[in-house]
Amino acid sequence: MLTNGTSPSAMSSSKVIFVTGGARSGKSDYAQRRTEALAGAEGNLVYVATAAILDEEMGERVEAHRRVRGSRWSTVEELIDLAAAIGGIPAGSSVLVDCLTLWSSNLMHEYGGDGEALEARVAEFLRVVEETRCNLVIVTNEVGMGIVPENKLARQFRDVAGKINQRVSALADEAYLIVSGRALKLE
Repeated sequence: MLTNGTSPSAMSSSKVIFVTGGARSGKSDYAQRRTEALAGAEGNLVYVATAAILDEEMGERVEAHRRVRGSRWSTVEELIDLAAAIGGIPAGSSVLVDCLTLWSSNLMHEYGGDGEALEARVAEFLRVVEETRCNLVIVTNEVGMGIVPENKLARQFRDVAGKINQRVSALADEAYLIVSGRALKLE
């Protein structure tokens, strides 16, 4: 927020929408519909993918998502530097970032125990979200509704992803929790 209480996205007429929920809850479908609605009939649609294709099954999932999106969408694949990926998209575009959970995992894999390097990536991403001149719809998994993970790495992941989610949600103009394909607006 700026000192006058106006979010940067409101000043530039762009919108930041945060979409969270459990695995297979319908988050991506909801986010795609919202992104398309923001773009209108002629707007530029960009999908920013954070998933690494590590096996055949994941490749099939990615292809299925591409087919559902259709030819109107362009795709940017970025595992680590989301700030640069979003910063390179033309102003006025409507952008779907899917998802912060995988991005969190990618950051932990890339930086290991180097919390400063990981935090620098997150801070740069947050700066770009605040300054964007694009509509952003950002998808993530809600990772804190289950039991406490039994191992240290899983607990660290939950903590990193949860903190990133909180920080991004705080910047959003709107936030939604998706449960069983239904959206609940968060205040």
